[in-house]
Amino acid sequence: MNRPAPRRVPVLYAMSATCAAIGALLWVRGGSSAPPMRYADYLAADGYTSSAWRVWSRAVPDERLGLYLVVAGIALAVAARMISVRRG
Repeated sequence: MNRPAPRRVPVLYAMSATCAAIGALLWVRGGSSAPPMRYADYLAADGYTSSAWRVWSRAVPDERLGLYLVVAGIALAVAARMISVRRG
């Protein structure tokens, strides 16, 4: 008899997807040095200056934090899968 999956499995999957998505965005942001040409031209016309605002800290670059979040997302997805297989 199959029992329904516990409520923590969807929560773990949601946390996993969130971590992976934010991590991927940070990884791409840290790896790209400049915005695309059209966007960069638009911002230059507005007198845009790049910000020194950091997401995490000066010790951890954005791309490394992004990679850590992607790995955490994968680990959470594996944990959720193991819980759902063990329960079901």
